[in-house]
Amino acid sequence: MYDYVIKGGTIVDGLGGEPYAGDVAIEDGNIAAVGKVSGRAREQIDADGAYVMPGWVDVHTHYDGQVSWDDRIDPSFSQGVTSVVMGNCGVGFAPCPPGGEVRLIELMEGVEDIPGTALHEGIEWGRWETFSEYIDYLATRSFALDVGTQLPHSAVRNYVMGERALTHEDATAEDLEAMGQIVRDSLEAGALGFSTSRTVGHRSIWGEPIPGTFAEKAELLAIGRAMKAAGKGVFQAVPAGVIGDLAGPEKWTTEQEIEMFAEVARESGRKCTFTLIQSAGNPDQWRSCLDIVERANAEGLSLTPQITTRPIGLVTSIDSYHMFMRRRTYLGLAHLPLAARLAEMRKPEVKAAILHDEDVPLDQPGLMANLYSIMAMAAGAMYPLECPVNYEPDASSSFGDQAEAAGRDIHEFMYDYLTGEAHRFAVLLGALSSDNAFQAIEHMIEHPQTTIGLSDAGAHVNLIFDAVGPTYQLTHWVRDRTKGRRFPIEHIVTKQTHNNAKLFGLNDRGSLQVGKRADVNVVDLANLGLEQLQVHHDLPAGGGRILQPARGYVNTFVAGIKTRERDQDTGARPGRVIRGERAP
Repeated sequence: MYDYVIKGGTIVDGLGGEPYAGDVAIEDGNIAAVGKVSGRAREQIDADGAYVMPGWVDVHTHYDGQVSWDDRIDPSFSQGVTSVVMGNCGVGFAPCPPGGEVRLIELMEGVEDIPGTALHEGIEWGRWETFSEYIDYLATRSFALDVGTQLPHSAVRNYVMGERALTHEDATAEDLEAMGQIVRDSLEAGALGFSTSRTVGHRSIWGEPIPGTFAEKAELLAIGRAMKAAGKGVFQAVPAGVIGDLAGPEKWTTEQEIEMFAEVARESGRKCTFTLIQSAGNPDQWRSCLDIVERANAEGLSLTPQITTRPIGLVTSIDSYHMFMRRRTYLGLAHLPLAARLAEMRKPEVKAAILHDEDVPLDQPGLMANLYSIMAMAAGAMYPLECPVNYEPDASSSFGDQAEAAGRDIHEFMYDYLTGEAHRFAVLLGALSSDNAFQAIEHMIEHPQTTIGLSDAGAHVNLIFDAVGPTYQLTHWVRDRTKGRRFPIEHIVTKQTHNNAKLFGLNDRGSLQVGKRADVNVVDLANLGLEQLQVHHDLPAGGGRILQPARGYVNTFVAGIKTRERDQDTGARPGRVIRGERAP
């Protein structure tokens, strides 16, 4: 008697083979049979016309704070994700010295655009100091999916070096020994790896690059030796130059950064994974980076670029970030509920005042503080955010082209769009919406040594909604794309199930094989889609975030427990913290 038999679906097993018709049986949290299943079950699920595949494994999220207040772990939960990895980009909340939470919040808020008020109020501060105590705290909680975490460089450097970490001093021999001990202890306690960021685009709310940005090669090699001593863990990094900036002690190029990561992999004997996207300033840089990866991996090293399946888009709406948010007249309305605010903004005299106002600058510097001015300057490169979202639009649909065709000022045109009768969203795609960008993404998806990550699922809550990437990659790259090639479903599924699980040593999941964990999605691909964006004010302290529901997930199972049915939460919470690498 099986717990469940998923009957008559098309199986995509995560291993890259062609889909085939068959059944999947689940018993005691594991996959008990795959193929033709004749045994009885407590519940049989009709999967006729649907695809049966492993649950998504998302290896680049930022749920480090959210795990304290949310057991759903949305938006990932709603997109068929069954395992997440957080602690990316060198930011996180452990280790944390007594009273040191403010500094770590300022780093996370600045880099990942998670409201500091939510992090102050929602996190159960005081429950840990060391990373080991942090993961013990996570073990007291249950979730709708499994949660793994990495050890963040900025937190380690801050814990060991204090103020010297903020001024980017070189680590002393004593500092390196202390950091190495923390790395070894944390990996032993269950950290899935160590993460760092070297892009100067990652800054605290005060505009300063985060600790670790300018770390010397010697420091990273010392971290690598500590990982070698522990014999476990992945080295995850955001390289300098990947978004057009330069960092590092000698302002290295991204190619030089990747060469250094190869040295870390060689020194540590561990896997290395890093962010790789098309740079607006150097659009062919990704090719030379992949060349380095191929040479390093041919040598026997393990370098895996994490890629996106669409350009990163910045979202704007009156209920989130927008170009008028610091205008003096608007600030007098900002406290109003959305409907009342929009009603006021539609009044001709209020519109005229806002359009002619000057901006009132924020006290703090940094990208997020100046986002309104960036959106104002780039208004012409924005596009209507329709449903379904079109990330390969014709240039004529941009607001710049529309305003020019109508003979109107671009800022007034944007104002009328954002304050229209419907609550509207727009997206800034800019140069990365070009056909060339999607050609680059297409080649990176096709490359056998890349993996799909970079959803930033718990981050940029009012700006970016790429947590829907697992769903989007099926609708766009498998089913709907018209401006270029599509991929076989087995290729896309493998990229974000088996490959990601294997990368982080989660060998008990990621494929539909007998004995593996029953982390399973049943997907109605013909009807799979994403709904309209919604702003929810459900973060601690009333903070807002953009969510986009998915439809077409018939069922999601985590460890053999049904967590979603017909796109609805069943209320089951079988997810637990992942402690380290898992045996097959």
